[in-house]
Amino acid sequence: MNLDFARIAPSIPFILAGTWVTLQFTLLSALIGFTWGTLLSLFKISTFKPLRWFADAYTSIFRGTPLILQLALIYFSIPQLTGYNISGLEAGVIAFALNSAAYSSETIRAGIMAVDRGQREAAMSLGVPYPQMMWDVILPQAFKNILPALVNESINLLKDSALVSTVGALDLMRRAQIVAAEKYIYFEPLIFVGLIYWIMITGFSWLASRLEVRMRKSD
Repeated sequence: MNLDFARIAPSIPFILAGTWVTLQFTLLSALIGFTWGTLLSLFKISTFKPLRWFADAYTSIFRGTPLILQLALIYFSIPQLTGYNISGLEAGVIAFALNSAAYSSETIRAGIMAVDRGQREAAMSLGVPYPQMMWDVILPQAFKNILPALVNESINLLKDSALVSTVGALDLMRRAQIVAAEKYIYFEPLIFVGLIYWIMITGFSWLASRLEVRMRKSD
């Protein structure tokens, strides 16, 4: 085996700088995606049929088409349609947030429906307005029940973030490819980046497990 990690040593700071880009992308996508996914889940249980139809159609479209296609459409169509020269990071955040919302909305909807119906009836009998009931009573219990599923969705976002390298965002994967092309070696930079991904995902999983334990203890 002809491996020489010393050749990429001078480029390690350049590669590591992509860690912040990857984390920034993941955090923004998760925050926007889960917020929009929560609204979609409320649309799906709404008694107003147009909202249900919209949420179901939205979910069908984004779950039924490849993520990389959605990313490419946003990255290449926005400049053509609006004249705005969108960056790869911005296109990635939009595409991943919209896609994540479609998946997380089903998870959140299931969590809401799993909350004991008596909780709603009790809140309604006390005259609690519907928005306040959902915000203070139903959603906290739902999120507690679906926390593992949301953690898995966040981990998938972090791993799939490597796709933004296809539209030029200088994330970890893209920087590894640049170093590989410059040094004419591919195994070493890709393995190094894979190690960084593994460390981030392992750390995030540990933090999520600690949060889940704390939330269970608060019951």
